[in-house]
Amino acid sequence: MKNIFSLSCIFLLLTFVQNCFAIESPIGYWKTIDDVTGKPKAIVQISEAKDKTLVGQILKIYPEPGFDQNETCAACPGSKHNQRIVGMTILEGLAQNTDQANEWNNGKILDPKNGKEYRCLIQTVDNGQKLNVRGYIGIALFGRSQTWIRVKDAA
Repeated sequence: MKNIFSLSCIFLLLTFVQNCFAIESPIGYWKTIDDVTGKPKAIVQISEAKDKTLVGQILKIYPEPGFDQNETCAACPGSKHNQRIVGMTILEGLAQNTDQANEWNNGKILDPKNGKEYRCLIQTVDNGQKLNVRGYIGIALFGRSQTWIRVKDAA
């Protein structure tokens, strides 16, 4: 009986320790929040690409008055020029930081509002319920951040 109790205690302790150090993956659905207005902008699905990097695709937008879900990116360069924003890949190439487990960096993020592409890093916070997204030029010091909120699905 003592052995069973001891094993149960050890199992519970290991489970607790594992949960304390669990890495919360950014894979899933995120509601993007405008860093200027504080209003929701879109739902983005982050998934893993074949090369094990992360990509993010817009599944839904919250359009400004006078616009709808069929809005296109007139300012985007190359193959994304005049592409519908819904369905567009805006995050690419994010790799997990070997020094900081809850951070992914060396990626790119596209702002469909102005068509500009920035370097990007993301970091999960609040037990994976929030995502700090930093877009920048050159070094991360020169950029801006948004906090995205995890949602269960695209609806």
